[in-house]
Amino acid sequence: MQLHKDVPVTQSPDLQSQPVTLLRGVGPRAAQRLANLGIETVQDLLFHLPSRYQDRTRVVPMGSLRPGDEAVVEGSVDLAEIKFGRKRMLLVRISDGTGAITLRFFHFNANQQAGFARGVRLRCYGEVRPGTVTLEMVHPEYKRIDEHAIEAVEEHLTPIYPTTEGLHQLSLRPLTEQALERLAQSGDAGLRDWLPPAILKKFKLPSLAAAIRYVHRPPPEASVDELEAGRHPAQQRLVFEELLAHHLSLRQLRYAAKAQLAPVLQGDGKLRARFLDALSFTLTAAQQRVVAEIAADLQREHPMLRLVQGDVGSGKTVVAALAALQAVEAGAQVAIMAPTELLAEQHYRNFHAWMTPLGLEVSWLSGKIKGKARTATLAAIADGTAAVMVGTHALFQEDVQFARLGLVIVDEQHRFGVHQRLALRDKGKQGETRPHQLTMTATPIPRTLAMTLYADLDASIIDELPPGRSPVQTVVIPDNRRPEIVERVRQACAQGRQAYWVCTLIEESEALQCQAAEDTAVQLAEALPDLRVGLVHGRMKSRDKEAVMASFKAGELNLLVATTVIEVGVDVPNASLMIIENAERLGLAQLHQLRGRVGRGAAQSSCVLMYRNPLSEQARARLGVLRDTTDGFEIARRDLELRGPGEVLGTRQTGLLSLRIADLLRDQDLLPSVEQAAETLLESYPESTAPLIRRWLGDASRYGEV
Repeated sequence: MQLHKDVPVTQSPDLQSQPVTLLRGVGPRAAQRLANLGIETVQDLLFHLPSRYQDRTRVVPMGSLRPGDEAVVEGSVDLAEIKFGRKRMLLVRISDGTGAITLRFFHFNANQQAGFARGVRLRCYGEVRPGTVTLEMVHPEYKRIDEHAIEAVEEHLTPIYPTTEGLHQLSLRPLTEQALERLAQSGDAGLRDWLPPAILKKFKLPSLAAAIRYVHRPPPEASVDELEAGRHPAQQRLVFEELLAHHLSLRQLRYAAKAQLAPVLQGDGKLRARFLDALSFTLTAAQQRVVAEIAADLQREHPMLRLVQGDVGSGKTVVAALAALQAVEAGAQVAIMAPTELLAEQHYRNFHAWMTPLGLEVSWLSGKIKGKARTATLAAIADGTAAVMVGTHALFQEDVQFARLGLVIVDEQHRFGVHQRLALRDKGKQGETRPHQLTMTATPIPRTLAMTLYADLDASIIDELPPGRSPVQTVVIPDNRRPEIVERVRQACAQGRQAYWVCTLIEESEALQCQAAEDTAVQLAEALPDLRVGLVHGRMKSRDKEAVMASFKAGELNLLVATTVIEVGVDVPNASLMIIENAERLGLAQLHQLRGRVGRGAAQSSCVLMYRNPLSEQARARLGVLRDTTDGFEIARRDLELRGPGEVLGTRQTGLLSLRIADLLRDQDLLPSVEQAAETLLESYPESTAPLIRRWLGDASRYGEV
């Protein structure tokens, strides 16, 4: 790389303290655009990494080009002409002795056209496409070159950076060049390597400065394929450090939380004994193990931070109820939060049915509760009359004050960010103590990823289903066989079973979705006059929804037509058939959740995934996964492969998934090493932790201070 010796570094050599406005060409407007990308210092610019590369290091003979190639070519103009079709276009044919290629321009002016005189020599870069006479490049980058001069090619692969409106590659590359010059001049003082030599040696990692230089300016012999796949050792060095920073930030959050005090919730066991006696089933060994882990946590004077993962139907709610009863026995209040009204309502019904016979008051709070009812509920929570509160996000609104909150239970926790988790826990802060926290999810996360995503939580897994349950048989059928499926519903209901018919999203519109469900319910009622058909959707009033669900649960309805509001929390053991229309529109996790509404009794259950042709490759793969397995962990693994972690886990997750260079799926093999490195840093080099987190997360690391 050619360095300019005339760049004075009179400022502090630390590039983190040098504002990007010190670079040539960065005025107020450019500085604002860079800030939109999170670039405020010279170090930020160095960590704004290329997303892909182009090889402009050699001129390619035209005769060797293939469609799809991106290449530099050089040749003389043979002809230039304007063609009129649906659009006016300028066609320029150039050749180099080995072949010819046509340059096609839709946007051009007279001066441009005049520049393509016969015999003029051009160097062009672009993507090669099939054309009518020769191969083509549409709107390539090009420049006129002297026929007799030797024109240098690029000395390294050309980086393509993530950009924003008003900031182009041609602006970013020179700025990055200046940042690299400053890095070369400032040496180790400019970009401190916070990984000690012992860790670099153990995990065979190059130095930070060398990795940064290579990733921004790969040499001509570098493999573009390896770089684009993110597998080059220089990239993996940066990936390792980024994953380590995220892991450390969650560990810090965990240590800070564990250092706080919590009420010791011992309990005398009487409520739990009465509850277990009243159940119609015995807990599985997995449930008993997780109950014991939670019970031990609650008896400590530091806050429990435990995640319970369990597949659909594994009995997480009963485990949560036993935790709640232990807290109530010890004189504490319990808050149970779910992300949707329907799931929260289901929890309320369950907890109310279980706990009212034990003499406990269970309160319900959602955003829809207004007026006198809300005032009365808030009073019961504030004076401690309500032992158990169930609700949505409404539970941590400002006007909700708890008398003695000792335990917070959060269901489907992946839908809440760390901010929301902490906000609810802080609601129970009394003096120096905070409540215990139990989070649950039926969206299994592969164990290696859980180590990184939930390093702030202890994890328990309920890894067996209750006895007597048989796996749900799943079939995938095109919607032109709808009459067969309707007949299948009739037969199932004639045998005394019940069925669900789920209408999925139509163009992201809840109104249209509800309309589709209403129309489907009418059509099915006409086609199946002997059956009692019910309907639930998101626009119905809560009490109407509840009434329909209660009728279905009581066996008064044979068939329930629903939107995806029934995805979680609905438990009707007699329902043995699930039809999902337009299944190709839903993700794997949602399909698995919906399928989990059947197979909850002893009868053999089935799920029909009805799709509309044509199917995309990804939709075909998704439906194939559902057909092949009912194992939630395997489905989660395949979902990550198909969609990637950002989509599967939700980018709201702590900012954790707004990764610059790491990819949780591609790089999961690094996670065990990252965990080892974190242990070493925390034990032997604790001073490196905060700067590492700040480098990669910036202000995002402050979520620990909520």
